[in-house]
Amino acid sequence: MDADMDTQKAGKRVDGFIVVAVLWILGALATLASIYAIYVVDTAAAFSVHDDRLRAEAIVSAGLELTAYQMTATPEDRPTRGAFTVRLGSADVAVEFRSEAARVDLNSAPKELLAGLFTALGARSSDAEVYADRVVGWRTAPPEGQDPEAAAYRTAGRRHAPRGNRFPHVNELGLVLGLPPALVERALPFVTIYSGKPTINALDAAPEVIAALPGMTPERLHAVLAQQRVVPQNPDYLMTLLGPTRSHATAEGGKAVRVNVRIAFDNGRRMSSEVVIILFDDGAAEPFGVLSWRDELDEPSLAARARANLP
Repeated sequence: MDADMDTQKAGKRVDGFIVVAVLWILGALATLASIYAIYVVDTAAAFSVHDDRLRAEAIVSAGLELTAYQMTATPEDRPTRGAFTVRLGSADVAVEFRSEAARVDLNSAPKELLAGLFTALGARSSDAEVYADRVVGWRTAPPEGQDPEAAAYRTAGRRHAPRGNRFPHVNELGLVLGLPPALVERALPFVTIYSGKPTINALDAAPEVIAALPGMTPERLHAVLAQQRVVPQNPDYLMTLLGPTRSHATAEGGKAVRVNVRIAFDNGRRMSSEVVIILFDDGAAEPFGVLSWRDELDEPSLAARARANLP
């Protein structure tokens, strides 16, 4: 009798162990299934984003081609800015372009224009003069046998010396001795290294850049900005409004153009690109070349949307 009871208890223990083992295996399989599902979603997201980026690159290239065509179709009356929209594939595309001469060139602008920009962006006039001197000192080759600018950097404890050559990128402005980081951030949208001009294109320049012109007054600034909004523009009249500040301004554009392309895909994802191109002369193998290209994917990834139960 006791033997039978022991046998039954042993059988129950075995059965219980089997049930626990089966439940553990099922739990492990469920975990593996969840991990695989996340892997599949992430893989799909990666391919989806990659696919959108490839399509976006092709769309931006098409936008650049259209921009170059608009700017070179009428060489005798080349526009310095413009905008258009177009439907390409499964996306709506909005393109804006503006002459890079509407910005202050860090490599070509005279000290007076640089100081004017820093003043327009909030620096005191005396400080702006010092900042402009430092920018000019950064880009200027030192005299043979002496380098006072480099000595100033060493005295300030900087590990780097001024370049003594052209700015290769606008972000290098942040390395110039004495310039407050906040002022550099405010200046970046209004400076360039691609214009190559000591003047600015007053037809298309932002208010901050117009205000930077040496000798600019609030009254003259208001009149110039009002004339900028007139369609069609009258370049000669606008230059007259500039008065004595016109020596640092021009109504002409240039070969460098900044193009902003905004793409809205049908799947809800959005992408924006900012590209600076240079237009080549007639007879060149290509109509334009790319000087810089920066893009950004705005929408969250497919995996993030799936985890958040978004459509």
